[in-house]
Amino acid sequence: MNQLKEALDTLKDTGVRITPQRHAILEYLINSMSHPTADEIYKALEGKFPNMSVATVYNNLRVFREVGLVKELTYGDASARFDFVTSHHYHVICEKCGKIVDFHYPGLDEVEHLASHVTGFKVENHRMEIYGSCPECASKEVH
Repeated sequence: MNQLKEALDTLKDTGVRITPQRHAILEYLINSMSHPTADEIYKALEGKFPNMSVATVYNNLRVFREVGLVKELTYGDASARFDFVTSHHYHVICEKCGKIVDFHYPGLDEVEHLASHVTGFKVENHRMEIYGSCPECASKEVH
């Protein structure tokens, strides 16, 4: 569980106090593969923290985003989803149910170098999204 320890160390290094709620939200994000919304995180943890509000979850997610531990994913007009930052990865998004799945493709890192070389820009980041139907939604389409 060293991802959690490293994330907690990052928070400590930036002067962020580790509350039980912060610990739980971070742990939930690290273990969640579903890129949860703030509401989903709140619902998952409200039994453990009856005094915690949705606002608490949002505020903590904002803190995590500011220190670079979490990315906010906004696609279309759906609720923002939150992703614990690991290595560069990309997202495949189901246009029917909104499911988001990570995939890794190291070759795409060269895109930044090429873009920089061709345009003279100092490239800092890139994002790629691929859209389609997840296997569950695709199987429902077959008549």
